[in-house]
Amino acid sequence: MSVIGLFFGSDEGNTENVAQRIQQRLGDGVVEIHDIADVTQLEFADYDNILLGIPTWDFGQIQSDWEEFWDDISAVDFTGKSVALFGLGDQFGYGDYFLDAMGMLHDVILENGAKIVGHWSVEGYEFDASKALTPDGKSFVGLAIDEDQQEELTAQRLNVWCEQVVREMGLDLSVDALED
Repeated sequence: MSVIGLFFGSDEGNTENVAQRIQQRLGDGVVEIHDIADVTQLEFADYDNILLGIPTWDFGQIQSDWEEFWDDISAVDFTGKSVALFGLGDQFGYGDYFLDAMGMLHDVILENGAKIVGHWSVEGYEFDASKALTPDGKSFVGLAIDEDQQEELTAQRLNVWCEQVVREMGLDLSVDALED
């Protein structure tokens, strides 16, 4: 069995692409990818280490597959599990709602016992508001990806964040730094 379960939702393919890029860095035998549209609550029980990928749509909306799974994710027991989030959004086009869906997902899994790892600094981003901020406002609750405005920064952000998550989860894994 894989060490990390990665669950994502994606309408246009950007979040799926980022999920695959994470898997490339950590290894096929290490990360098992699941489209949230095709899972049940039971799949989460197979992993102690989980990555969750969610894009924010329009004015702070949850991606459609995550929206359909929302009642189910709200019933998953994350006690004893380390969970890292990554979110996709457009900080300039939707700067008042940047990564809101990631913030909403964070709140649900935290309430259900997850140990959250992988916070990410807000440095280098320009936005007006986000539900994905930590209480001090200095970090996001997970990795912030903007494929619309800062695509050229994604590879390096993924390299650094994957190293950070592996360390914070206490895993003895090597991470391949890629320029994809």
